Amino acid sequence: MRAQGVTLGPALRQLTAQFRANRPQAVITLARGSSDHAATFGRHLIETRLGIVTGSAEPSVRSVYGASPDMTHMVCIAISQSGRSPDLIASAAAARRAGALVIALVNDPASPLAAGADLVLDLGAGSESAVAATKSFICTLTALARLVACWADDDDLGNALDALPTTLSSSVQLDFQQGVAVLREAAHLYVIGRGPGLSVAQEAALKLKETCRLHAEAVSAAEILHGPIAIAEPGFPVLAFCQDDDSRPGLARAVDTLLEKGARVLQIGGSPLGATAHLPLPATTASLQPIVAIQAFYWMALQTAIARGIDPDRPAGLQKVTQTT
Repeated sequence: MRAQGVTLGPALRQLTAQFRANRPQAVITLARGSSDHAATFGRHLIETRLGIVTGSAEPSVRSVYGASPDMTHMVCIAISQSGRSPDLIASAAAARRAGALVIALVNDPASPLAAGADLVLDLGAGSESAVAATKSFICTLTALARLVACWADDDDLGNALDALPTTLSSSVQLDFQQGVAVLREAAHLYVIGRGPGLSVAQEAALKLKETCRLHAEAVSAAEILHGPIAIAEPGFPVLAFCQDDDSRPGLARAVDTLLEKGARVLQIGGSPLGATAHLPLPATTASLQPIVAIQAFYWMALQTAIARGIDPDRPAGLQKVTQTT
C-alpha cells in the first residue's frame, strides 16, 4: 500500500489543494456492490475527520428516472473496479453537468468512467481476475483513507497507512478454523458492524453470498435491536466486526443481547467482547482495523467455501462487469 500512496500522491495533492481553496458543501458517493460498501467506509471517514456532510447517491435517479439534482459546490466520488458499469458512467456524467467536481476511483484509468471524470485516482490493484473482487476492494478502502489523511493533513493516519502492508501480511497467517466451524453448516446468518466496521460487514455478507452460497444479511449493530434481533435463536450464527473506537460500547450491547438469545457470535477484530469465539487481528489504528479485518475474512471465506464443496472462483450467475443501466 505504500506504493499506492506514492502513485496517488500527485493527484491527491492537487485534489486537496483544490478542496482547501474551495471547501465543498457536501460529498456524494456513486457506487454499486463492493464499491458501494467501500463508499460506506469513505463516508464515515469524511464526516468524522473532515466534518463534511456525505451521502450516497442513487444511480437510478439519473440513469433510469432522468432527474438531475443541483450539485453545485459538491464533490462526487464515483467508485468502480472496472469503470465500465453503464449506470455509474451516466450518473457521473450527470453529476458533472449538474455542477459537481467528479472524482473517479477506478482500477482502470483508461475506463469510460475515468474518461468522464475531472480527476482520477488509480487504485493500482493490478488485474482483478476473481469475479468476487477482493484486492481491489482493499485498495479502494486504502485510497479513501489516503484521500482523507491528505485532505485533513493527518500524519498519524498517513503513518498508519504506510505500515499497513506489513499488518495485512500478518493477517493471512491467522488460524481461521473457528470461523469456518461457525459458517460451514450455516444456512442463514447476520453480519454486524458499526462505524467504519459497517462497510466490511456489508462486504462480508456479499462475499458469503457470492463465494459460499450462504444467505448472509449485513445489519448495523445499532439497528439489529430495532427488529432484526427477533429471528436470532439458539445456535443462530452472527459475525461481528469490531474496531476499538467509540462504537465499541454499542457493539458490545448488541453482542450481549445476541448471546442472551443463544446466538453463536464470532467476533472479528477489536478487543474481546465475550463473544462465542474471537479472531484477534494484528494491531493498527482503529480507523484502519476494518481493512485488516476484511483481509482476514477473505481468507476465512475461501476456506469456508472449500469446506462447503464450492469453487469460490466461479460464483453462480455472476460475471466480472455488471451491466446495470
